[in-house]
Amino acid sequence: MTSAFMAAFEILSFGAIIVLIVLGLGIIASMMGIFNFAQGEFVLLGAYITYLAYSHGLPVWLGMAAAPILVGLLGFVLEALIIRRFYAAPIVAMLGTYALGLIIRESVRGLIGGFYLTVPEPIGGSIDIATIHISAWRFTILVITALVMGGCFLLLSRTSFGLRVRATLENPALARASGVSTNFIYGTTFAFGAALAGLAGALIVPVFDLFADLGIRFLIQGFVAVMLGGVGSFMGPVAGAGIIGALSAALPWVIPPVLADVLVFLLAIVFIKCRPQGLIAQGGV
Repeated sequence: MTSAFMAAFEILSFGAIIVLIVLGLGIIASMMGIFNFAQGEFVLLGAYITYLAYSHGLPVWLGMAAAPILVGLLGFVLEALIIRRFYAAPIVAMLGTYALGLIIRESVRGLIGGFYLTVPEPIGGSIDIATIHISAWRFTILVITALVMGGCFLLLSRTSFGLRVRATLENPALARASGVSTNFIYGTTFAFGAALAGLAGALIVPVFDLFADLGIRFLIQGFVAVMLGGVGSFMGPVAGAGIIGALSAALPWVIPPVLADVLVFLLAIVFIKCRPQGLIAQGGV
């Protein structure tokens, strides 16, 4: 029973990380019709900013608070200066985000070299439930992810800003005719997606060592999760992230990790082939 509970907790905590990354990736894909291949590097930047704060003697939590803000600002600037120019050619836009990600990754590599760097957990110790001990920080990640998911849902479904976002998603031309600044909506949405990735990076750096290729694995899993869940709804990418995160965390308990990753992607590919629209098609909740 203890082993089963610990396995379930590991699955939930890893799935929460994937959910944060996929929320931003899915929002950008739904709004702009492009996949942001720099999303993994935004995760890397969030982790690096947290490490930078810690290495300069600042509290870890301060770096974690700054990471989504700074990464979101960078995303807003990049969208306005570069990505916005290529919306008419989605393939070119995706190649542009890939190039940006490559620049960010190699820049971080130049700063940290080939080292694996560590950051301590801001909340140490464990939470005791009967005879079971679970990581206090991993539990905190679960709580923060749940709060962010709830906040995102309320923002998109219960506010005037969310209404403008949904209007731009459904019919950009009509939204512009109604006085909605679609350029601002696009920029803000891209920045919001980047900020979520930065937050994910800040939260996971005490769990996973910081190294230059940190974001690549999460980008691939996030991409597959968005395709699995379906583009165009809030719950689609979240559902996809839950499945991919759960499988990625659960399978290594029973088969070698490399085979587990291959099996996860094969299962996702088969599902997408059978149901191209994903779990929840556009227009879903």
